[in-house]
Amino acid sequence: MTDHTLQGRTASELHWFRRRRFLQSAATWIGLGGIATAQAQGRGNVVELNGDAMLNGARLRPDQAIQPGDAISTGPGTRLTFVIGSDAFHVRQNSQLKLEPGSSVSVVGVPRLITGGVVSIWGKGAERKIVTGTLTAGIRGTGVYTEVLPEPDGRTYLCNCYGLIQLSVGTEQTESRSEYHQAFWAEPAPRNGRSLTPAPAINHTDEELEYLAQLVDQRTAWQVSGKKGAKDGAVSGGGYGGYGGYGNGPPPASAP
Repeated sequence: MTDHTLQGRTASELHWFRRRRFLQSAATWIGLGGIATAQAQGRGNVVELNGDAMLNGARLRPDQAIQPGDAISTGPGTRLTFVIGSDAFHVRQNSQLKLEPGSSVSVVGVPRLITGGVVSIWGKGAERKIVTGTLTAGIRGTGVYTEVLPEPDGRTYLCNCYGLIQLSVGTEQTESRSEYHQAFWAEPAPRNGRSLTPAPAINHTDEELEYLAQLVDQRTAWQVSGKKGAKDGAVSGGGYGGYGGYGNGPPPASAP
């Protein structure tokens, strides 16, 4: 396991990929040909459901298909892993997520996270957006961890685990390029004059991203390059790094 810091989450929530039930389900999913075969055979796209989840207000069954336009909520102790098109999602317990449609019936255009946490892998193609109550993130071909803290905090945590993301909180914007974990807080109200501030790597691991990527026949940036760095977006021996091109610290006050 890679090092990670827990904040409001338990270690067991991050170890879902180690459990025999998931490993068996993932092996079956991959062995049967993944999403393309599932669609051709009319099978569901839920790789694993453990616990109780709701789909559009009704209890979700493991054999169902989750589609763009659907609303998902998970209960205490629940974990849910599913695939739509070239995108893979792992939804943590006590989460609410609305999957707004994209350019086609098989594309999620805007996952709107209301509360809770989601680990996601995004295939290349048209830009999509992750939206929460405080943040909008334009994404394309990337790995992301997003978490909305419960009230009264209400902040959004977003880690650009790898890829290119355009972040916007109110009128404040920045670009994140990362090959290995670059994280931000989106503040409901400005802190020290800023609505978008740097954050540590919390509540997710490399292995979660790697297992999700495998479900959609992808690899993470560090698997491709064979190297990792500090969890600030800087890769040992080169790489992107930096908040919107400002190095590995926060952007200056004059940054857009």
